[in-house]
Amino acid sequence: MKKLNDKHKKSLKDFKISDYNIDPPIYHSVERPEHYSSGNIECIDAMVSAFGREAVEDYCRVNAFKYVWRAGEKGDEETEKEDVRKAIWYLRMSVGDDPRGR
Repeated sequence: MKKLNDKHKKSLKDFKISDYNIDPPIYHSVERPEHYSSGNIECIDAMVSAFGREAVEDYCRVNAFKYVWRAGEKGDEETEKEDVRKAIWYLRMSVGDDPRGR
């Protein structure tokens, strides 16, 4: 298993949920990316329909891990915050708290 380097440890330690409040417009890179919809159907809803809620909740936990893991790897603070926001979004979905208010 890969160990966290000092950069990851510092990065993870410094995250505060209050720093990542999300107030999205109609399309938002975290809350509702335009490229994740086809007509009125969002990809995550199609996944629930195809694979079931439990499988999608598991997927969301794994996807959140990915975003936290790579947060800060692209070198700029805004992208790091966006990755953390995405992780929070997926973690909320993973426990049945749909961030879209559904």
